[in-house]
Amino acid sequence: MKPLQLSPETAIKLSKALGVPLEQLMHMPQHILIQKLVELEKQNQEKE
Repeated sequence: MKPLQLSPETAIKLSKALGVPLEQLMHMPQHILIQKLVELEKQNQEKE
């Protein structure tokens, strides 16, 4: 499996937002990353 195709800036922002080490984020399967982003968005909507 090849690393995700993300810009360095995007990868750093996602790593901080998800609380995941950068190396782990880059090798995370895409479907898991999407699932985590959906969970993060739900949390943000609940705060508002």
